[in-house]
Amino acid sequence: MGILLKWSAITQQEVIQLIELVNISKAYRSGSVSVEAIRNINLTVNKGEIFGIIGHSGAGKSTLLRCVNLLERPTTGSVKVGGAELTTLSPGQLQNQRRRIGMIFQHFNLLSLATVRENIAFPLRLAKLGKKEINHRVDELLQLVGLTDHADKYPSQLSGGQKQRVGIARALANNPDVLLCDEATSALDPQTTNSILALLVDINQKLGITILLITHEMHVIRSICDRVAVIDQGEVVEMGEVLKVFLKPEHAVTLDFVSQVADSFDPRELVGVRKGKLVRLNYVGDLTYEPILYNAVKATSIQFTILQGIVSRMKGTPYGQLVIELIGSGSEVDKVIAVLRGEGLDVGELT
Repeated sequence: MGILLKWSAITQQEVIQLIELVNISKAYRSGSVSVEAIRNINLTVNKGEIFGIIGHSGAGKSTLLRCVNLLERPTTGSVKVGGAELTTLSPGQLQNQRRRIGMIFQHFNLLSLATVRENIAFPLRLAKLGKKEINHRVDELLQLVGLTDHADKYPSQLSGGQKQRVGIARALANNPDVLLCDEATSALDPQTTNSILALLVDINQKLGITILLITHEMHVIRSICDRVAVIDQGEVVEMGEVLKVFLKPEHAVTLDFVSQVADSFDPRELVGVRKGKLVRLNYVGDLTYEPILYNAVKATSIQFTILQGIVSRMKGTPYGQLVIELIGSGSEVDKVIAVLRGEGLDVGELT
């Protein structure tokens, strides 16, 4: 329980639910057969957070994302954004609500015969803003995404990262409350991916905009998201704060994604090799830098060996995970484990 209390303390804030999806399902017809892409999805995205949806190809994550702005109309269920029930709106009302929801795409979707400035201005012209207001807004966005010196270039003259920056600026043109990201970095190299992720975090912090993204890369989730939902075969199989899901994955699909960015540890590999008790320790926050393990064993005859370990940070929060072997009498091992738990560590016994 200690580690869960620590997570709650770290993330506690006033929660305003900006996106609410209730019992969302989407079925397609294939001949005489109905195929469900997503089934009974329930999730909420809080105002100001970065929420990630991760899943393998074909899991249904793109369908789910497109249900949020009704580019895909769900077969059943409720979609609320900012308190407005989108599924009940007229076409004109829906168009107005969509201006509050920006979207960026994997393959940029830029107008090839328009300059950077013209691409960003396009949604503002559709909204019938005046020329002076459009120019002022475009200049602001060019500066925000770092493309002021590229305003008069065409997409063919830009790198992939620069194209995505144009896409981000265009999506922000109408000052939306929500930014949807459809695999926004999967077409980019790792270095460019990191720069785009840093830009999204900067936008989230500066503008307070809520970001909902889908990806198949755990690196993206770990780098910028506050919470995550794991989707498999059209259903959400795990959901929670990223640190909790990352350190203690419960579903096999989640464990598969976590293994992308962290070495997995299988205690079965050590059966018959190690003689002590194997435990996994999870640290979060300031506990990460405290000598808790040393203090727990120093008054005993217990010896310990670190078999695997990581100390890092996730969105500014330090965390650590150790797999250790405790060698000694059973009663003393139990005492050490009790002390560790009493100090607020999450302790999982592997053997």
